[in-house]
Order: sequence, then structure tokens, then C-alpha cells
Amino acid sequence: MASTMRGWLFCLWSMTLLVGFTAVPQATANDRLNILFCIADDWSYPHASIYGDPVVKTPAFDRVAREGALCTRCYCAAPSCTPSRAAILTGRFPHSLEEGANLWGFLPARYAVYTDLLEKAGYHVGYMGKGWGPGNFQAGGRTRNPAGPVYKSFTQFLDTCPKDKPFCFWFGSTDPHRPYERDAGRKAGLNPERVRVPLFWPDCPEVRHDILDYYFEVRRFDDQVAGLLTELEKRGLYERTLIVITSDNGMPFPRCKANLYDLGTHMPLAIRWPGVTRPGMRVDQFISHVDLAPSFLAAAGLPIPGDWHGRNLKPLLTGKAKSWPDAVFTERERHAYVRQGNLSYPARAIRTERFLYIRNFRPDRWPAGDPQLVFAVGPFGDIDDGPTKQIILARRNDPDWRRYFTLSCGKRPAEELYDLQKDPDELENLADKPEYAAIKQQLAARLHAWMKETGDPRATQDDDRFDKFPYYGGPFKQQKSQPR
Repeated sequence: MASTMRGWLFCLWSMTLLVGFTAVPQATANDRLNILFCIADDWSYPHASIYGDPVVKTPAFDRVAREGALCTRCYCAAPSCTPSRAAILTGRFPHSLEEGANLWGFLPARYAVYTDLLEKAGYHVGYMGKGWGPGNFQAGGRTRNPAGPVYKSFTQFLDTCPKDKPFCFWFGSTDPHRPYERDAGRKAGLNPERVRVPLFWPDCPEVRHDILDYYFEVRRFDDQVAGLLTELEKRGLYERTLIVITSDNGMPFPRCKANLYDLGTHMPLAIRWPGVTRPGMRVDQFISHVDLAPSFLAAAGLPIPGDWHGRNLKPLLTGKAKSWPDAVFTERERHAYVRQGNLSYPARAIRTERFLYIRNFRPDRWPAGDPQLVFAVGPFGDIDDGPTKQIILARRNDPDWRRYFTLSCGKRPAEELYDLQKDPDELENLADKPEYAAIKQQLAARLHAWMKETGDPRATQDDDRFDKFPYYGGPFKQQKSQPR
């Protein structure tokens, strides 16, 4: 009788153990973090209230930063929409993506994107608004946008998400991209007198109100993000979702977007990663957008491809990183079709805590595009049209204003070096100063080493291959702002 009872208890214990072991993997699959990625279109650091901007209010961004990590040194891989978004999706620098390095190009299907990898691992994937692009994803051998299947809204996406699946959603706003509604900022109550005008633009009412209209759309983007956060809370998903908010490249103003200066490449970034970030964290180390895709895979428990350039941010955010880079690298190839022959303005840069070094590979070309309309946008077409650009061009021959035109549109030397500690607006090029020769040499060597390590063709075969890739953007149209 005793032996029979012991046998029965052993069977019961064995069944309990078996049930326990089979239940664990299912629970683990269901408990994987959701991922919500929110990306603005042409938003620069430090234009958020939590960074101390005195005009614009960004409560949703501020909330995510307060509840997680506020990152102060995040940089896009390229200050141009298409290559920046390609770098985010692939974890690779644009120069390694062939056609993916250019605006209005395509992203070859042989380059893995994190959205596809997550979908294969059981994630429900989708996007709304502006995903990868602008460009022609079909030309790259893809059947859909690299950001995933498109949805009309976040609500529709969540309604279609199976209960037993985690999700990965890309919210791509078109704010604060131009064109702007004139005087929208002032009508919304924003104060032009509190605007800080960078020293490379004229401080005049036209420029101040242009910045206000940009701020108006930054606030509208933040309002859109707030709606997504509310939807997560309503469905009980907020605490199980990794939330990242950033921008693709800098503000659409002269010497910003499509430039390797800070207002073109320095990005806002807030990360709320349950179980990883702590409320009120401030991260001052350098972060590149190529670090986002590896981090998303790590959050899902997936391996990171060995040919990716980005790093998993989790060790940095948990304080367990044994070391972290003290510099970040940025680049650009062809932006819009604004030079005869559809030529690029290729450049690479290294940004350290104190210095910015830029290598311009074709200093004979106009950095903002040719002075006359070539195909797209207009004269100096790598600058989106707007009041700030218009007034700088209109008064270019005025001796008191010409320096603004030169800084935004004039030709640049092969090398640029700026001491950000003394010159935060990056106005004085120190590349030819003897006292900075050693620093320039060191930074140039580091930049070249990075180019070689990451397979940059311009490190070994500077053959302008990127200029030969197709451009799928349309020609200039009056009253239409290109490029997106």
C-alpha cells in the first residue's frame, strides 16, 4: 500500500514538473517586450522642453525621458531621410548599403532589417505614416516598405495583433518637415522673443517666425506621440513596451539638414526600456542611430548579425558596459538631384566631446547644390525652401549679410575642424591653424580608420559610385517642397 502511494505521488510530481517545464517557454514568448519606435521628420537637438528649450513644449517626449533615459549625445548616421532611416533599420552605416546611402534611392533586399528579423521571430510588425524613404523599395527587390506592413493607425494595428504575440510598431510622423503654415507658431501662442537664433542665420523677424512655425510642428509631433502612449495605457500594454523617440535628421533650415554640423546630425532621443532603464536616467555617452536595431533585437532575445555596425545599448543603459566609444561618426552622399550630372556632395565626419572634424571629398562642388535650378527643389536645393533660406538668398549681396550666405551655401575646403567648447555654433574653421594641427591629424586618422573598418568605398576606391545610382525623386514643382 505504501509503495503504491509512493508510486502515485511520484507520477503526480512528474506530471507537475512536466507541466511546469512546458509552460515556461510559452510564458517567455508571451512576455517578450513590445517595441514602439517613434520617429520625427527633421527635428534637431535640443528642441525639447526637457533639454531646456525655452519655447517649445514636448510633454510626451519629456515623460518618456523622465520615466526612462534622456540621451544627450545621440547622432543620426546621415542627415538625410532615406539613408538615415536605412541605417536605423539595418544597424549599418549608409556607405555600406550601396544604393541605400542616397536620398530617393532604394535599400537592397540583401541587407537585413530588424523589422523582418522580429517578424520571423514571431513579432506582429507594422508601421504608419512615413516608414523607410523616400525612395523605391520595389527597385531593391522588396515587396513592401522595409518598416513593415502599413496600417492606417496604431489602433488598427493593435486590433489586428494576436493576443499571444508581441508587437513592433514604427510610427513615422511627417512633422516637423516643411512646408509650414505661415505664422502657425505665433497663432499658437509661441513667443518669438524667446527664440535662440543660431549665429549663422540673421536674427530678424522672418527667421524667428520661421523657427516658431518649426516649433509648432515639433509640438504637433509630440501630441501625436502622446496619443500612442495613451493607447498603450488604455490596453494595459504600456509597462510591457520598449519606447524610443527620436528624429531622422536635423531641422530643414540652412546649414542643418543635409549637413554634418550638429544641427544636421545631433538628435533628440528618449528611451523607456522596462527592466533596463531607471526613471530619471541621463545618458551622456555617444549613441548612433545604428545602435537602435541591435538594441531592438537584444530586447527580443535575438542574436545580432555579425556584419552590423551598431552596438546593443542595454549594457550602456544598465551601467554594465566595460567600455563605450568616445566619438561618433556621421556621413552623407547624394541628397537631392541639385547638381549638374546628379552629383553628390560626399563628406564624412567624426564628433568627439570637444571637436568636430569634417572631410569634404569634393570641395569643388557646391555643398548646398548648384546656384541655379538643376532638376529638383530649386537653387541651392539641398536646403529646403522656406523664409530663412529665402531671406539669406535675397540679401546675399548685402555686405552686412553675405556671411550668412557663405556659411550656408558657399563652397567649403576639404577639411573642417571646429572647437565646440569655444565655438558651439561651428563658425570658425580651425583646420589650417598650426596650433590645431596635431588634433586635426589625430581626428583625420581616426575617421579614416573607421571608414576602412566599416567598408567605406571612399577609403579605398574614391570613385563616386554613389553618384551613379538611380534617383527616383520627381522634378521641381512650384509651391511644392522637396525632398521629403
